Amino acid sequence: MRISFQKGKQREFLELVRQRIRAPSIRAMLLFGFSTTEDSLKNYYSERRLLPLNLFDEMLHLAKLNIDDIVFEKVGENWGNVKGGKKSKRK
Repeated sequence: MRISFQKGKQREFLELVRQRIRAPSIRAMLLFGFSTTEDSLKNYYSERRLLPLNLFDEMLHLAKLNIDDIVFEKVGENWGNVKGGKKSKRK
């Protein structure tokens, strides 16, 4: 399961978490034990990828944020995947 925000809101969420846990940078957030890599965190920050549900829950817990105050949508794990095989199945 992944978490989808409106455009620009995922970055705002990550900045809010960073401020609440008092990390000097996005990279320094990894020192708090989040289950992700630095490259993935950069992709989430630049909104190239959607946040996974488990990372979202970890961030909410550590930053002591209320889930009701955040506007988001849950989407399936395979959201955005391309259905393959259509072009290769030519007659």
